[in-house]
Amino acid sequence: MARHSLSGDNGKTTHFSFSEVVTHVFMSTYQPLQTALLELEASMKAADLWRMPTPDAEAFASQQPFCIDTMSLPQWVRFVFIARLNALMDARAAMPAKCEVAPAVAAYLQQEKTPAHHQLLIVRAVEKVDQIVTESA
Repeated sequence: MARHSLSGDNGKTTHFSFSEVVTHVFMSTYQPLQTALLELEASMKAADLWRMPTPDAEAFASQQPFCIDTMSLPQWVRFVFIARLNALMDARAAMPAKCEVAPAVAAYLQQEKTPAHHQLLIVRAVEKVDQIVTESA
């Protein structure tokens, strides 16, 4: 098994296998993201914003931000945002360079007069996802 070396600030060299490096990346980025996405799902379910029809296939072809012309924002969060981040994790792919979904979610929830406690939980969950994705880039 090939081992790779990494020298730390203290001058000591540590050896890692490729699988150890992949595991470290998964644990440091993907596991917290997976947890944050589950928290987002739970907060949406608690606010009764999870159960909805799957958008038609054509709706996913939208060129508008958040597919705003073809989906409600909760549909986009569930079927596009969460689904794509899960797909990136499954593929062990790089995350987007920047993620700023929370402001749009906050505005939507306020406009829809979602109860304040649900707004707070959902927005905090999305902010956590935004932070993890942005910091992983």
